[in-house]
Amino acid sequence: MQKIVVAVTGASGAIYAKVLLNKLLQMEGKIDELSLLMTTNAKEVWQTELGDDSYKNLPVKYYTQEDFNAPFASGSGQYNTMIIIPCSMGTLGRIAGGISNDLITRAADVVLKERRKLICVARETPYNLIHIKNMETITLAGGIICPATPSFYSVPKTIEDVVATVVDRVIDLAGLPVKTYRWGK
Repeated sequence: MQKIVVAVTGASGAIYAKVLLNKLLQMEGKIDELSLLMTTNAKEVWQTELGDDSYKNLPVKYYTQEDFNAPFASGSGQYNTMIIIPCSMGTLGRIAGGISNDLITRAADVVLKERRKLICVARETPYNLIHIKNMETITLAGGIICPATPSFYSVPKTIEDVVATVVDRVIDLAGLPVKTYRWGK
């Protein structure tokens, strides 16, 4: 069983978070706890890109950026996985720099220090050298950088299908079973 925290930043790509959360919520019996943490900008981007505030209705434990009493703010909370989707370059840079100035960066620091899974779904293009160095730092610390770069060999038909090519990879990286297109099968 897994305890997962999903953090959503203000980078473009709220649909990635929505599709991921919906898929994780369908995994009954695989996830003990599912928590959600969103920045103020993430809520604005969700509204702008998706035209709703459906994140408010998800049956998850919801935390604010300032809630350092959240269980995943400490290693004793035993969360297995943190997924930051989409992950802004500002958030990525603060994590790489060891700056724990909000709950997202503190939780990421905890996950890294406990040698658990941190998956950052980077959403930026193009990358500058600072972005690349920050990605290298997080990777060297044990994190996983999974750019929001869709694949097309499954011949996706809708935007949700395209998004699912990234989300399914994230679910794989989290160590959860997912029925998805597999190359050569």
